[in-house]
Amino acid sequence: MMNNPEKRIPEEMAPDVLELASRYYAQHTQSYSAADLVAAGQEVDIPVEFIEQAIQDIQERQQQEQAAQQQLARFRQRLVTIVAGILAISIIWTGWTYNLIQSSGNTVEAAWAQMENQLQRRADLIPNLINIAQADAQQGKELVALLERSRQAYLQAATPQEKADAAVQMNQAIAGFTNYVVASYQLQSNQLLTNLQYELTGTENRLAVERRRYNQAVQAYNQKVQSFPNSLVANMFGFEKREFFR
Repeated sequence: MMNNPEKRIPEEMAPDVLELASRYYAQHTQSYSAADLVAAGQEVDIPVEFIEQAIQDIQERQQQEQAAQQQLARFRQRLVTIVAGILAISIIWTGWTYNLIQSSGNTVEAAWAQMENQLQRRADLIPNLINIAQADAQQGKELVALLERSRQAYLQAATPQEKADAAVQMNQAIAGFTNYVVASYQLQSNQLLTNLQYELTGTENRLAVERRRYNQAVQAYNQKVQSFPNSLVANMFGFEKREFFR
């Protein structure tokens, strides 16, 4: 650049150029050559070899400090890399665990839907039982009321636990109807009742299978939610333990 002293410098660069040049000049004026230090040492009767040894020692110490600073910088860089790697692995593991628990929860929901279909099928058979029970004046009325209450309780149930409680009432009502049929010789010869009993039996068998599948799905889900370290992700995203259908 000095070969072309007429070259123009942009105005916005001028303050930075002058500041940096002032710093270089200050460093130059505040430094000493080895000859200057030897001459200063002779003035106070310090032998030359001691001055040279001191210069060498200080230069070595500065080199060691620079090496230590470089080593510290490399260590910090490695530490940042390791932390970033651990963070990335944690994010990937959290996402994988979330998907695993979510998938298990979906399996529980699907199993519950299948079991609920069978519960609904059984509830839909109750009106037929009511029609048969209405033939008896006194005992039939009591049985009809029990059947109607159990069906309404199921239809009004919203949560799995409420449906499970309502299913208990339906069990009791259907069991009462069965006992009623056994005691009535007239009903035992009713072909409609015979067909209805076959449907009830088939529904109960399918319900038993779906209940077993549902409870197996709940058990697998609960193990994922409650086991460590999956429980950390479960608590973070609000996955809760499911209840078995007993």
